[in-house]
Amino acid sequence: MAVNSSKIVFEDFTGEVSKEIEDRVIKWLQESGAELASTAAQRTRRGTGETADKWTYQLDKSEFACYVGNPLENAIWEEFGTGEYALNDDGRKGGWTYRDEKTGKWRHTYGKTPNRALHHTFKQNEEPLKDLLRSLLGSMK
Repeated sequence: MAVNSSKIVFEDFTGEVSKEIEDRVIKWLQESGAELASTAAQRTRRGTGETADKWTYQLDKSEFACYVGNPLENAIWEEFGTGEYALNDDGRKGGWTYRDEKTGKWRHTYGKTPNRALHHTFKQNEEPLKDLLRSLLGSMK
C-alpha cells in the first residue's frame, strides 16, 4: 500500500516482511529438529539400535515450535537411568531379576546408567543453532 502525502510516499511491506520472517523461522525449526534428532540418535547406546532409530521431530508451524523426542519407553530409561543408577537417585534399590525375552535366560540387574543423549545433544547444539537463526534472520534484505 502506498500513501502519498505532499511528496512523501510510504510503502507498507509489513505483510511481506512478516511472511519472510515466518518462512525463515520455520526453516530454522526444521533444520534444528532434524539436527537434534540425528545427534540424539548418534548419542544413544546401541544394543539392538531400535531406540536410536526412533528419534524424530515434529513441527508445529502454528505455534512456531519443534518437538524432538522418541516414542519408545526405553528412551526415557536411557535418558534418566533406572534402579540404583537413576539420575535423581530415585530408582529402585537392591536390583531385580527378569527374564530376557530374546534369550529366555534369567538376568539380575541393578539398573541402567543414564546416557543423557537428548540433554547432551541440546547442550552441544544450543549455540550453533542460535547462530544459525541469527544468520537466517540477519541475512534478510
